[in-house]
Amino acid sequence: MWNRIYALFVARNLEFIRDRSSLAWSVLLPILIIFVFAYAFTEENPEKFKVGIIAGGTLEGAAAEFENTRFVKFIEFDEVEASLLKVERHQIDLLFDPNTNRYWINQTSPNGYIVERLLIAAYADSGEALLQILVEGDEIRYVDWVIPGVIGMNIMWGALFGIGYVIVRYRKFGVLKRLRATPVTAIEFLTAQILSRLWLLIAVNVVIFVAMDFVVDFRMHGSYLNLFLVFTLGSINLICCGLVVAARVSSEEVANGVLNLFSWPMMFLSGVWFSLEGAHPLMQKFALILPLTHVTQAARQIMIDGDGLPQISDHLLVLGLSSAILLIIGARIFQWE
Repeated sequence: MWNRIYALFVARNLEFIRDRSSLAWSVLLPILIIFVFAYAFTEENPEKFKVGIIAGGTLEGAAAEFENTRFVKFIEFDEVEASLLKVERHQIDLLFDPNTNRYWINQTSPNGYIVERLLIAAYADSGEALLQILVEGDEIRYVDWVIPGVIGMNIMWGALFGIGYVIVRYRKFGVLKRLRATPVTAIEFLTAQILSRLWLLIAVNVVIFVAMDFVVDFRMHGSYLNLFLVFTLGSINLICCGLVVAARVSSEEVANGVLNLFSWPMMFLSGVWFSLEGAHPLMQKFALILPLTHVTQAARQIMIDGDGLPQISDHLLVLGLSSAILLIIGARIFQWE
């Protein structure tokens, strides 16, 4: 059994490595994206500000006047403590509690200074006193924030199309039909494909991670082993997604459409390029269904927050359970022809 799996594993690896254009593109694309976004967004638009508002009823008087300030985006939060980290890291410019007239600000934030002036001006004639509370923290560069998502996105493309498109192509050109006449079983064939794609994804993205860390010097406060676990489990999950798509489809055009149907929502709704803070609640709930969301969030918690396994256990649980379910579905519905 293992000899047959190994033979299929080696054959698939050689096929990928000999395809120089695919190999080069899988390495160069994420590096190009990171460079573009790292330098295209070094300057923020001074007309855009984010203010967190602690929910507690309808705003009146000076608070309502402040909320009507143009060019300021107000985001509701339920708790103060859970929101302070966003102020520390300049993810929001100011946190305001209209119920107690307290506000939290990071003095190193230029946007925070401007928003504070607007808040004080709104309360100038109200007779109400404001209480300033200072917080400390370093700004997270956009490149620090976006790199986990870009690596996760690269894994997504490689997993979905590397498994889904290839197996469909095998079926179309009769490769699977010929393999069926050999002692190779379906589970052996699928295991070889999954292992081949998994190690290639990990190897390519480790090289990308090391190269970009050398060039950009991004944040990495957590465990490299935990990060490796997240990307490995995410790779398995996305490979299983591609396997489900390829289990019965025999047309490359149909496979391409279905794979794009999977990949494009994940690319834009999983928080790869921008935070979903302030987005519609339904969009935020839908994002939790997407595996790339859990990969990206878990990787950011490790790299930026320095979180350990207990803090990311919910993401690992979702990825692990959904991987098992998808693998079982893919194996059960797989057909050779």
